[in-house]
Amino acid sequence: MVFRGVIFDLDGVLVKTDELHFQSWQRVTGEEGIYFDYAINDRLRGISRPDSLRIVLERAPRLYTPHEQAALLDRKQSIFRQLLETLTPADLLPGALETVVELRRRGLKTAVGSSSKNTAFIIARLGLGRHFDAVVDGNDITRSKPDPEVFLLTAQRLGLEPAECLVVEDALAGVESARRAGMAVFGIGPPEKLPGVARVAPDLAHVTVDQLLGAV
Repeated sequence: MVFRGVIFDLDGVLVKTDELHFQSWQRVTGEEGIYFDYAINDRLRGISRPDSLRIVLERAPRLYTPHEQAALLDRKQSIFRQLLETLTPADLLPGALETVVELRRRGLKTAVGSSSKNTAFIIARLGLGRHFDAVVDGNDITRSKPDPEVFLLTAQRLGLEPAECLVVEDALAGVESARRAGMAVFGIGPPEKLPGVARVAPDLAHVTVDQLLGAV
């Protein structure tokens, strides 16, 4: 397969905000008396805010009304946005910028496809805006990963067919989303967390562009 475009997930591929998410949820759950740990935080990767909240509330000592749930999400988001203010280009994951720059040098289109509604803000904090031909995030879609909407819309904005796109993902929900969109996937992270993904690397610093584009 000859790819004409590469679509990157944001969190866990280009930048890692897991710890910031953990700190945000830890503050909210601590105030509410809800048990929360890193294992639960790991389950939240790549899914929507409402789905994340449903997982967080599995250990809640009481039921929350829809209004209370919305308030919890608002509190968490407010804390998270404050923490995001600390991000700088130095927080880019190893190999991220170099990979994107090399892909563009070779004439491929590059994009970000993320379920996060904070994507544009994070990209701006990291100084990445000029390196992408398209950015699609949670503000553009109605169905979060593993639904394929985010990647199908990204391909459309790139002017490419799904089969012409390679997706770089670190979460199973994103892998499933890409596959349902009819796209090849390259996995980032420990192989045991990405079962069924044939091509995997710890981060973008551990894979050459040639190896990346050889993904099937």
